[in-house]
Amino acid sequence: MIVRLFNFWYFFWILACAGITVLCYYLLKDKSEKTKKIAIFSMLAFALALHFFKLLLPPYSTDEVLRWRDSWFINICGANIFLFPFLFFSKNKYVKDYMFFMGLIGGGLALLYPTEALNKTIENPLYFDTIRFYLHHMTLFIAPLLMVLLGVHKVSYKRVLSCPTGLLIVMLFIMLNQVLQSELGFVGLRGEDFFGIGYKNTSFIWGPGDDSLAQIFVIFCPEVFRTVPVGVYAGQEKFWPWFWLIVPVYIYLTTLAFLISMIFDGKEFGKDVKNLFGKIKALFKPKSEG
Repeated sequence: MIVRLFNFWYFFWILACAGITVLCYYLLKDKSEKTKKIAIFSMLAFALALHFFKLLLPPYSTDEVLRWRDSWFINICGANIFLFPFLFFSKNKYVKDYMFFMGLIGGGLALLYPTEALNKTIENPLYFDTIRFYLHHMTLFIAPLLMVLLGVHKVSYKRVLSCPTGLLIVMLFIMLNQVLQSELGFVGLRGEDFFGIGYKNTSFIWGPGDDSLAQIFVIFCPEVFRTVPVGVYAGQEKFWPWFWLIVPVYIYLTTLAFLISMIFDGKEFGKDVKNLFGKIKALFKPKSEG
């Protein structure tokens, strides 16, 4: 099983995700809310358990450096896999909306462009880590989607800012993981290369590096977050860790979250727009003489 863009296995996993979503929906749609919640939580708990179970199998069981590095939650999807089972019990609607929007965006993009699974080969045709990759990202996509489709949570276009705001908070959690990895000795320190942002740069938190995909974020990065302000390196180009992503994240994720919300909350948006135009029209309506 070798996944390449647009080959059989690429579409197999996308169709599998769609099929599992439909199957789960029809199996659960007439069940009690308690049963729905148990089923969705079980999916999220399974994904978290799988994160640690992978350490028992290749390539993690045979590569100590990789095992220690990837046992932590050092990228966006990995952090969400850890957080989602706990966030699911939150009664905060903004938290649930973050789960929904980032589950669909993060899990969906991973299925459409599966960077971790592309071109991996091994003698065993069922390469475990490729299957693990898809199970993780399918869960991130399916569980939050079912949460809304089954009526466990109602998403709102008014809460789209929960998506970029939540992601930036999660990125701080990822940074903490990475700092602790180095400080506790699980992963080697960066060294003296102050400008070497390619090291441990998951999710572009430390800068865009040489990744061409990251350039779409650079476009909206303010100049102030691209320059060393003081000290011996003052004036030299260096992306401020985390800060450089604030503006791009709000622009891109707010847009994507809004578009997704139109599918699930479009009627409410249309109603609010109609009411707004009614109020504006009333303001400019000539007052009757009397």
